Amino acid sequence: MIIRPATNADADSMKTLLNEIIALGGSTAHERPFDTERMQSHYIAGSELISCQVAEDAGQVIGFQWLGWATEPDGPMSNGWGIIASFVAPSAAGKGVGQHLFSATKAAALSAGTTVIDATIRADNVAGLRYYSGLGFQDYDRLHGIPLLDGTKVDRIRKRFDL
Repeated sequence: MIIRPATNADADSMKTLLNEIIALGGSTAHERPFDTERMQSHYIAGSELISCQVAEDAGQVIGFQWLGWATEPDGPMSNGWGIIASFVAPSAAGKGVGQHLFSATKAAALSAGTTVIDATIRADNVAGLRYYSGLGFQDYDRLHGIPLLDGTKVDRIRKRFDL
């Protein structure tokens, strides 16, 4: 497995991976499929980007992890906070991909001067909650009843990792 920074050339593979996760449902806040342009602007080249790492195995992108600056002016996160998002292909789940991605993301966060990383996860995403807890993220808040596109309300658990 190779962990490396994402490039625009990875956008199609990343899009396919994330769209598969979206279609399965229940483990990401994203509900609308991505196209290549949206993948590039949101995860690879956005203005708030700190790091976007991909995990590659046998020439295939099997996961990616994004870290960006918290930019919501009235949000609960102070300067120096980053927001993380992690995606691993269902076929690669449980193989340590997320651990390897986080090692690279954490190094990038420290290099950029990030002080805290926020992971906000759907309360029904048991695997995601377990993953971030296993990395050492601690619960610090809960957002209640955030509506999905179909109107279903799902809580979000906010976890933090202090650097």
